Amino acid sequence: MAIETSHERHHRLTHRALPALGVLAAVALVVGVEVGSGRDSGADRVGRQFGSAWERGDYDAMHALISDDARRRYPRAAFERAYERVAATATATSVRAGEPHGGGAGVRVPVVATTRLFGHVRGTVELPLTQEKVDWTPRLAFPGVGPGEKLTRRTVEPRRGTIVSVDDKVLAQGPARARSSPLGGLAASIAGTVEPSQDAKTRTALYARGFDRDTPTGKSGLERALDERVAGIPGGTLLVGNEVIARARPRPGRRVRTTIDTRLQESAVTALAGRLGGVAALDPRTGEVRALAGIAFSAPQPPGSTFKIVTTTAALEAGAVKLGDKFPVETKAVIDGVDLANANGESCGGTFAESFARSCNSVFAPLGVKVGAKRLVATAERYGWNEPPRLPGALPSTLPAAPRVASPLEVGSTAIGQFKVLATPLQMASVAQTVANDGVRLRPHLVARARPDSVRVTSKKVTDQVEQLMLGVVRYGTGTAAAVPGVKVAGKTGTAELGDTRGPKAGETSNPDNTDAWFTSYAPADRPRIAVAVLLVRSGAGGSTAAPVARIVLGRALGK
Repeated sequence: MAIETSHERHHRLTHRALPALGVLAAVALVVGVEVGSGRDSGADRVGRQFGSAWERGDYDAMHALISDDARRRYPRAAFERAYERVAATATATSVRAGEPHGGGAGVRVPVVATTRLFGHVRGTVELPLTQEKVDWTPRLAFPGVGPGEKLTRRTVEPRRGTIVSVDDKVLAQGPARARSSPLGGLAASIAGTVEPSQDAKTRTALYARGFDRDTPTGKSGLERALDERVAGIPGGTLLVGNEVIARARPRPGRRVRTTIDTRLQESAVTALAGRLGGVAALDPRTGEVRALAGIAFSAPQPPGSTFKIVTTTAALEAGAVKLGDKFPVETKAVIDGVDLANANGESCGGTFAESFARSCNSVFAPLGVKVGAKRLVATAERYGWNEPPRLPGALPSTLPAAPRVASPLEVGSTAIGQFKVLATPLQMASVAQTVANDGVRLRPHLVARARPDSVRVTSKKVTDQVEQLMLGVVRYGTGTAAAVPGVKVAGKTGTAELGDTRGPKAGETSNPDNTDAWFTSYAPADRPRIAVAVLLVRSGAGGSTAAPVARIVLGRALGK
């Protein structure tokens, strides 16, 4: 039987008597099948599929629904870029597609775009169809954009927030394009700079947040670390052609009270005295950053013997050594046939406490081999190595995974802070903070009164022993230059060889131009109030150059 059209059915019913009820029901069923399988339902199906794929961000599925001609003009990559561009302009984060309605040569799909700046933007996307394929053009990437129209945005920049120290002194204030501080150079040493980014990805991400691409952003220091807090939220207008379809007011950035103590920041900058290096100071009780000078978190270097704190922790946990154990007095250790010498070829040994105080490579390199790479690396990672930094702009402190510390020589070199171990002064200050805090590491943070994240690194029993060893370093070992009168200072020196990552060679005197000087510390040992780490690049021995810098900052923190 042939299916009659709606026009034929209407003509027949107006010229003939009404049939019986059963016959009428059958006709209605036929008409329902006809409408359900006709052109309009096909359009609705395409609209529904397209809208659903759009909601999921499935550009492959969307692109498969467009016409052959549209695919030739807009290949897959160009198709996706069109959606990314308008989403960035609108600051859109998601879309919701409503129930489509076919009509004419296409289908209308109601769409709601959720945006960062403009709330919910509602409109309709009219998809033109040919043989149930979308004749797609870029204007269809956002609701309400008609033929010949484009989506554009006019941005109004927010006021950048003020950054202050823990003692409420202004470190940075004013608009993004003209930041200043009444503290001058002192503030600049920690506040950092604000300028337009030259990185394409950063500029694109900035635009998607609602800013102009050339808006100045934090490039270094606190300005970078706190950028999202102080940048504020832009405002502006969203336009289709010349018609404004949405508006938003800018919201100023927040005033951020940091943990920086300007007294300690000044002492760190002064003690660094323009030399290439870094100073980091932490509150051992809270993990709050009190000072960051120079390259305190931005240029990881071999930490040398300061890493022996980690090696000692691993050895004590493993029961591989006791403080009273005695070691032969030697000038070097020989591992895999390679000499690993003590600093300047000095004879070194005695009790483990004496060996730690005098930083004997001849003891610690073989001890590292005894402990093994797996335990050594795991202990370092609990202390924070290989962990993504929480401070934006900071670089991670790293060492290879245990399987990549393969030979005894590599393990022994790692145990004395050489091979491929890298650290920042901030990381080494965190090591000292952990020992001072009974084995609990508090991840460093810059915002006052923030609740710190904590990590149990080792037991109080172990850190009590490490503390005794660190006290010996300052009392009679390599770190006497860090002593503060009337204060128990716990510390560890480091002199990192830069020419040979295996460490110093037997019979050679360390070249000051080829060694980094390190010192990490905390005080007072019986009630810690400050942890300080110092790095001086290519500046000789840690005990003679880095330890005096730490003493200045420790003394200022303790009022000495």
